[in-house]
Amino acid sequence: MIYHGIRFSLRPGVTDEEVAAGLAAMRAATLSMPTVTSFVIGRDIGGEYDFGAVSVIEDLAGYEAMMNHPAHLEIDRAGLPLVERFASFDITDDPDPALAEKIAEIHRRRYAENPDVAGLVAGLDDYSGSAAPSTEEN
Repeated sequence: MIYHGIRFSLRPGVTDEEVAAGLAAMRAATLSMPTVTSFVIGRDIGGEYDFGAVSVIEDLAGYEAMMNHPAHLEIDRAGLPLVERFASFDITDDPDPALAEKIAEIHRRRYAENPDVAGLVAGLDDYSGSAAPSTEEN
């Protein structure tokens, strides 16, 4: 099982209407991804971020399908311009010692195949974690 999480803060000036529409779009997109078995999207409480999401995926093949699903890519294209700070993380009970490298490779391929998304990520003020572009150079 892989729990893929994100946390993010919005740029100054993002309206309440944009926030509501963005979160609704995230929920609809996640519902359309067949490899996501459960998820939560909402306010990040007790942290340094405004919002967060956690998606539950059965295995690495499902993780890759989720990351490259057209709805996920569309949410990236629509939402990343509104984001100032972003962090991602993955928690798993998979015993494979190479899983971190396999996850990083999924993200490397994803950015290579979607240079517009890679450009949006590069334009963020702060981006860290399992999906961070810096994993491309490790």
